[in-house]
Amino acid sequence: MSHTDEAKRLKVMFLCTGNSCRSQIAEGWARALKGNGIDAYSAGIETHGLNPNAVRVMAEAGVDISAHISKCVDDLADVDFDIVVTVCGHAHETCPLFSGKTRVVHVGFDDPPKLAAAASTEEEALNCYRRVRDEIKAFIKGMPENLM
Repeated sequence: MSHTDEAKRLKVMFLCTGNSCRSQIAEGWARALKGNGIDAYSAGIETHGLNPNAVRVMAEAGVDISAHISKCVDDLADVDFDIVVTVCGHAHETCPLFSGKTRVVHVGFDDPPKLAAAASTEEEALNCYRRVRDEIKAFIKGMPENLM
C-alpha cells in the first residue's frame, strides 16, 4: 500500500463504557467489512474485559474477535482519529475531548448484557446479542457515508 493510500484511510474509534461488547462488535465488523478503507479501533471509558457472548455471536457470523482485548481510551492516546463513534449513552456523555480534527458522532445501540438479563434461556439471551450484532453490522455497512 502506498503512503497516499494510507493517508486516505479513515481512522475510526468505536467507544463505549467498558469496551467489552458493542464497541468490540463494531470494531470487528468494521475490520471485516470496511478494512480496505477504515482503520478500526475500539476502546472504553474504562475496561471490563471481552464479553464471551459477544465473541460467540460474532463467531456465528464469521467474524473472529476472540483475540481482541479490552482497552481504555487512554491506551489509544497516540492515534490521531478522524472519527470517534460513541455506541452507548454513557460513553457519549463522558466522551473525552479529542484533537480539533477529530469528529465525535453518537450512534447508540442497546446494551446486550442488559437486554439478556431478563432472558429465561441461554438461547433467548444470545438472541439479544444477535439483534444488536446485526444492528451494528447494518450501521457499519453504511460507513463512512453515514458518518459524514
